[in-house]
Amino acid sequence: MRLATAGLLCLLLCASCAESSNEEATPEPEAAAPAGAPSAETTTAETKPAEAAQADEPAAETPIPYHNPLSSEQISEGWISLFDGHTLFGWESNDPGINWTVQEGAITADSGPVGLLLTTVPFADYEFRCEFRMEAGGNSGIFLRTTPKPEDVTTDCYELNIADEHPEGFTTGTLVGRVKTDEPIAGSGEWKSFDVRVEGNRITVQLDGEEILDYTDDSDAVRRSGLIGLQKNAGKIEFRNILLHPLNLDPLFNGEDLNGWNVVPGSESEFTVEEEVIRVSDGPGFLETEGTYGDFVFQAEAISHGDELNSGYFFRAMKGTEEAPSHGYEVQIHNGYKNDDRTQPANAGTGAIFRRVEARRVVPNDHEWFTTTLVTSGPRIAVWVDGYHVVDWEDTREPDENPRRGKRVEPGHISLQGHDPTTDLSFRNLRITEIPEPVAAP
Repeated sequence: MRLATAGLLCLLLCASCAESSNEEATPEPEAAAPAGAPSAETTTAETKPAEAAQADEPAAETPIPYHNPLSSEQISEGWISLFDGHTLFGWESNDPGINWTVQEGAITADSGPVGLLLTTVPFADYEFRCEFRMEAGGNSGIFLRTTPKPEDVTTDCYELNIADEHPEGFTTGTLVGRVKTDEPIAGSGEWKSFDVRVEGNRITVQLDGEEILDYTDDSDAVRRSGLIGLQKNAGKIEFRNILLHPLNLDPLFNGEDLNGWNVVPGSESEFTVEEEVIRVSDGPGFLETEGTYGDFVFQAEAISHGDELNSGYFFRAMKGTEEAPSHGYEVQIHNGYKNDDRTQPANAGTGAIFRRVEARRVVPNDHEWFTTTLVTSGPRIAVWVDGYHVVDWEDTREPDENPRRGKRVEPGHISLQGHDPTTDLSFRNLRITEIPEPVAAP
């Protein structure tokens, strides 16, 4: 039973999700960026060109309609949606001359130079799904593990082509410059679907549910990670239902005990294992990993056993001490929102990078399990909640070993937070994979 003074203690706690009374003082932080920054949003069916996604614009007057194509089963498996159905949030064009827009629930382009619309963070091993539609005579493609501006498709990326004809025979479903399908395949006409598996040095491709390619890269320059790019080459191209499932994540929690974790000195929280979950109660306190991680994909499920409780995942954190238990970035957990509007988080919102950028939408509900996906690559940080992209942020501050004071790209610990005496949350299926260098050293 909690002490009768718990409510009073909670009121006396600092409003910061991360700090406790015994932590050393830190400089007053700048105000958080607009929700979900830096990509711009629009409330109409058509967006502005993709380069506008990198500019500072006023917040939308009305909420972006919520569109999440993932099933509950896909969410629990760790799938994320790379396209929200309405905006170019989470994408950047590598050429401002291309007219990338969103029309009728699809990303589309039909004029400008040859170029790519790219994810803002890289991925290594994954399953990828999307639907596409190309006009007759067009040429497009999906670039896998690509550099921002590939110059040689045999070394800088894996180009999954979409073309009815090609001078060298690399039609739809081929990997340009690398391997062809058994027979030429047309790519224009009605909507078609790709299911792609990229794992290690092997890539398999299904078109409309039928396997058409199985390729193993036996070269000395296998690409291990990179961005995903949608190509505008010739003619009109459209993409929709763009999904990704990260593969080969390693468990951070064995489901039995806290092996591999340490309670930070001075913690008042209680961390227990029950029925393959970590339960966190009371606070403040932190449970941190023994290992450190720099660029990675992290996924975990959490449930709040009370209303609008406060917690978080800290990452790239300095080793916690009694005086400084939580010097790291924080993915916020707080499911409250204002004015009956999930685009108005009450306390930054679940998925926010606390003190830096708010979540553009509060997706989960208290008393229900939800999945968080965190991807870090250098100064770029992206967060999905239940597969919906809520944060895309780049840390442009000056470097500092303490992420509270500046940009940190060096590896650090991951920790679970007990925020205050009201804390009562559970965590399960914590898993991670580090993003390797794009090309392995010889």
